[in-house]
Amino acid sequence: MTAPGVEAAETVVRSLLDERLVACGNMVPGAVSLYRWKGAVHRDEEVVVIMKTLRRLVPRVLERAQALHPYEVPELLVQEVVDGNQAYLDWVAEECG
Repeated sequence: MTAPGVEAAETVVRSLLDERLVACGNMVPGAVSLYRWKGAVHRDEEVVVIMKTLRRLVPRVLERAQALHPYEVPELLVQEVVDGNQAYLDWVAEECG
């Protein structure tokens, strides 16, 4: 996900954490996005957010993140993890219980 600033990103991540839909959200400020929107090219500084969840929770995460996000059309993308540190994957599963 991207967000217009750390405050907006933290609002979404904290809500998803409180609802136990994600185990973690990393907020990385300083991204510069160039994009076309409604016929014009825009340049904005954004925060990139990487959230960890379970596949079965993805539909709820997408729904809630969109409802909480300040953008009209937020960037919400899903990338599947095919492997990783099993202890970390177990922690994600436990936190998303």
